[in-house]
Amino acid sequence: MEKRKALFIAATGQNVGKTTTCLGLLSGLKKKYGEVGFMKPVGQEHVEVDGIRVDKDVVLFKNYFQLEADYKDMSPVLFPRGFTRDYLDGKINENDLSKSIQESFSHISKAPFTVVEGTGHVGVGSIVNLCNAQVAKTLNLDMIIIASGGLGSTFDELALNKVQCDQFGVNIVGVILNRVLSEKMDMIKNYKQKALDRWNIPLLGCIPYNKFLSTPSLEDLKNLLKTKLLSGETHKLRHFKHMRLVATSAEIYRKLIVPSQLIITPASREDIILTTLTKFWDMQISQPKEDLECGMILTGSKPPSAKIIAELKKADIPALYAPLSSYETMKKLGSYIAKIQAGDLEKILKAIHVVENHINFDHLCDLID
Repeated sequence: MEKRKALFIAATGQNVGKTTTCLGLLSGLKKKYGEVGFMKPVGQEHVEVDGIRVDKDVVLFKNYFQLEADYKDMSPVLFPRGFTRDYLDGKINENDLSKSIQESFSHISKAPFTVVEGTGHVGVGSIVNLCNAQVAKTLNLDMIIIASGGLGSTFDELALNKVQCDQFGVNIVGVILNRVLSEKMDMIKNYKQKALDRWNIPLLGCIPYNKFLSTPSLEDLKNLLKTKLLSGETHKLRHFKHMRLVATSAEIYRKLIVPSQLIITPASREDIILTTLTKFWDMQISQPKEDLECGMILTGSKPPSAKIIAELKKADIPALYAPLSSYETMKKLGSYIAKIQAGDLEKILKAIHVVENHINFDHLCDLID
């Protein structure tokens, strides 16, 4: 395939921050090239849009950057549940999949520059002969790899992924480190480049860790707990600076209420819920320009009463009910890694700002031009 101005963006693993980094990359490249195309040739997690299944990241990029390309070109191949078994049973032809990806890329890459986002680590998709390295080779694309912001273990992960690229003859033009701790930034930059010099690969950016980007919205938690909002639908994308499991008396809890707090408490603790509501209404009177900006996850074997739900709706406080114990709920929340959603504008803007300001776009574009 003819070489075009495009890059394949892969990662060393899941939850490294590839999509977050792609947001900043696309934003920065748009400023240099005017128009940038985007596609995710192989997707796993999908949503339905206009009657067709589309990778969820594609929806995010198309909506935010107002991209004109068709969904079918931006998300040509999906791996839904059972896809691998169907492939191994001979029900799916890999040549058809590869052809679909190539045709879609030929349409998308008419833009002055194209960002192609991979799925997971470089080897994801190997079982159907469509791993990231194979797709990059098929499209004749150089690759940038996103890795976690460490030193030794991060290099080990890069080495494993580089093996796949070497196997298929894919050129890695740069590495970007994500979630680098601020106090280690200078050290990581220095020693990581020394390590990469043995491969003659430049370090194109070190993106600092940003707590907000890892903070889930109540909508994220709703999906995690597989439940629905009881109230406060207009604030479903609210994020919280604090999270508190409340099992104490209402008197003590009253002193612990602070703005931007997510409260986890049993639905049976109406005293805690009413204390929160009282604090909310008191602030409306004494500090009308301020907002408590709280949220609630109510737990237990029984949902809150209709009266309590009505009061939460009246205050427009976002709350959801999870039929789990508070301990089980906290355990789920503790291991959860939030993803950026298409409608979460606050997080999208923060991701772009953080990423775009820590990538050397001049160096990157020199490698391509």
